[in-house]
Amino acid sequence: MAPAPLSTHSAITLHINGEKYTLPVDHRTTLLDALRERLDLTGTKKGCDQGQCGACTVLVDGRRTVSCLQLAVAAEGREITTVEGVAEGDELHPVQQAFLDLDGFQCGYCTPGQICSALGVLEEHAAGWPSAVTDDVRPEAGPPPLTPEEIRERMSGNLCRCGAYVSIVRAVAAAAESADAAAQDSHSHDSHDTKEQVA
Repeated sequence: MAPAPLSTHSAITLHINGEKYTLPVDHRTTLLDALRERLDLTGTKKGCDQGQCGACTVLVDGRRTVSCLQLAVAAEGREITTVEGVAEGDELHPVQQAFLDLDGFQCGYCTPGQICSALGVLEEHAAGWPSAVTDDVRPEAGPPPLTPEEIRERMSGNLCRCGAYVSIVRAVAAAAESADAAAQDSHSHDSHDTKEQVA
């Protein structure tokens, strides 16, 4: 008697934007198709469906991922952030606000992927990760200056067919400045609180 064929379906639980979703999927289902077709999270866009354009970029455990090449079953139990989970309620994330203020989009189709990628870029840069254009790659050198050249290199996996690249670079730079200012403000408040406790 021939053995029973192995099942190609199973129920998985995905952690997306702070919520848990349990759904049955074919093991060949990509994370992109699970998000769009099964969970109605259509902010993540399907562009080339070959991992080349970046329109489907999401964050998985804080790292940039092209969701068209990620199997949904491989994302089980990991923290997934899509563009729908970037804002805090009605308050836009500084990256979103910068894209809006500086016209970092035209048709807007690639924008969700650009925004998720920009979030990854800022985290990678803050952690001191070098890029292909970083002059000093020694860990002790710390994060390199986030120049337009650095931003262009780090965002190069996300294509914009409208050609809004100049504004996208400006938006990422502005968001980085906003994050730096917020960090400095937080540090100065912490120092002030420490001084008051010592006094």
